[in-house]
Amino acid sequence: MRKKILIGGEWREAGETVEVRSPFTNELLAEVASADAADLETAVAAAEKAARQMRNLPRYEIAAGLRKIAEGIEGRKREFGETIAREAAKPIKTALGEVERGIATFRWAAGEAERLAGEAVPLDTIETGKGKTGFTKRVPRGVIYGITPFNFPLNLVGHKVAPALASGNSIIIKPSEKTPLTALLLGEVFLESGLPPAALQIVPMSVEHIDPVYEDERIKMISFTGSAEVGWKIKSRAGKKMVTLELGGNAPVIVDETADLEHSVARSALGAFTYSGQVCISVQRLLLHEKIADRFTEKFIEKAANLKTGDPLDEATEMSVMIEEKAAARAESWIKEATDNGAEILCGGARRGAMLDATVLTGTSPEMRVVAEEVFAPVAVIEKFSDFEEAVERANQTRYGLQAGVFTGRLERSLYAADHLEYGGVVINDVPTFRVDNMPYGGVKDSGFGREGVRYAMDEMTEIRLVVINS
Repeated sequence: MRKKILIGGEWREAGETVEVRSPFTNELLAEVASADAADLETAVAAAEKAARQMRNLPRYEIAAGLRKIAEGIEGRKREFGETIAREAAKPIKTALGEVERGIATFRWAAGEAERLAGEAVPLDTIETGKGKTGFTKRVPRGVIYGITPFNFPLNLVGHKVAPALASGNSIIIKPSEKTPLTALLLGEVFLESGLPPAALQIVPMSVEHIDPVYEDERIKMISFTGSAEVGWKIKSRAGKKMVTLELGGNAPVIVDETADLEHSVARSALGAFTYSGQVCISVQRLLLHEKIADRFTEKFIEKAANLKTGDPLDEATEMSVMIEEKAAARAESWIKEATDNGAEILCGGARRGAMLDATVLTGTSPEMRVVAEEVFAPVAVIEKFSDFEEAVERANQTRYGLQAGVFTGRLERSLYAADHLEYGGVVINDVPTFRVDNMPYGGVKDSGFGREGVRYAMDEMTEIRLVVINS
């Protein structure tokens, strides 16, 4: 099957192609057109025109279009889920859960489009402001360029598209070359929304053609989700453009001696091994109070060892292959580095092609990459602590700061964690992998800056304009 790309409201061929293969079977799923520099120029010109159209649309029309997108995804829910499962090797139950979240993201965006507003600004606070009225408006930036990763090929695309449209912008999406099919399917749904046809363009392309994005003044903002290494390079090249970065993580979970043991084990196992750990808020470091560490570890290992693995299209599958063998081999090498330097494998550690078993390590040290870096694989590290404040300090010993989780029965410890954990999000009595799509989501330190979560992304995608009226 050959897939065209969406430029200017039309499905077009492009100068290049890329193969999309199933990570599980290596079956060729599609040959996808891939844009070159000339195609990108066409897309930017169309987006600039569409941005002017979007800016002048009344809110009710934008909201109606977003609701139609949500309805279109819902009407093709199974198709979206199976597309995600095939191209991303995401177990079908998890893939369908992503589709549900994608639907919700566009529904929230419809409501936020209707509510987007500025605020009154009191100006008569000094004598010269007497008789003057001030208020702000949220003004769309214009053309936004969104770059999305492979791991949530619908919902992370949605987290750029939905707020961009809701705030009156146009947007060009560069999906991951590994998972462009879901984004192109969203493009089909978008074309039935009634919004300006070029307001969303799905333009797969190689990074070798991306330089004009940094230089073209018609592109006002770059919104990137992906690795820290790539994200900070983008920021360094973006010049005067607005940039938001949602980057990697190294998510810790602290479990103290007062926590509900069964609940914390079940949620931590889910948070560590869902989608083979290929989630930037996947549970990577478990800090366990010494009084409960042995019991927790025993139960956690049991869950890890008994995960049902296999075909992502099988309803019973809990964990399938990673996105590619290269990713699994990298994680395996980090595990070996740890064990060569004294760490112990409590569970897993084996690799078969792109399949890496759920792995639990202990006896690690801070300089090991499985502790210090984002492993982005089904690997969790267990450490013990005796003092809660010490655990918080150890949780902060990373260059990342996306989300952290704390399980405790003590209110004062919850509040201490909220005050002292250096993360964009602190989740009490659940794992850092928790996310509802209307909440502000983003990190600090090397995990990036700016926030997603429809309304908060809309703030990033608009500028404040002050209006002063002298009566």
